[in-house]
Amino acid sequence: VQLQACGGGLVQAGGSLRLSCAPSGGTVSTHTMGWFRQAPGKEREFVAAIRRAGNTYYADSVKGRFTISRDIAKNKVYLQMNSLKPEDTAVYYCAADRNLSAGSWYIEQQYEYWGQGTQVTVSS
Repeated sequence: VQLQACGGGLVQAGGSLRLSCAPSGGTVSTHTMGWFRQAPGKEREFVAAIRRAGNTYYADSVKGRFTISRDIAKNKVYLQMNSLKPEDTAVYYCAADRNLSAGSWYIEQQYEYWGQGTQVTVSS
């Protein structure tokens, strides 16, 4: 499975961006899809995930501001980011796994497939 994430860019604080990820060689309905991010000088961290059944999970830091969704017909997963803050600045990665263990959606080592990342910069 190859993942291509796009949609990053530069936005002012309070603005919005929508990231998208399209897996080739796999489908968003048969894989748990996750978003992670890595800020400069920091470790990569979990942002959001959507499981095969459609259950969604979020990091506390983005709850109420970010929404993960998928379009099965288009075979894409999205991360709608609203009310962006400077601390959301990071490279955002799309990840996928077909057999994610229950309760492990926030653990990056559990994801087998990773995209190259897309830069999101939020200016103050």
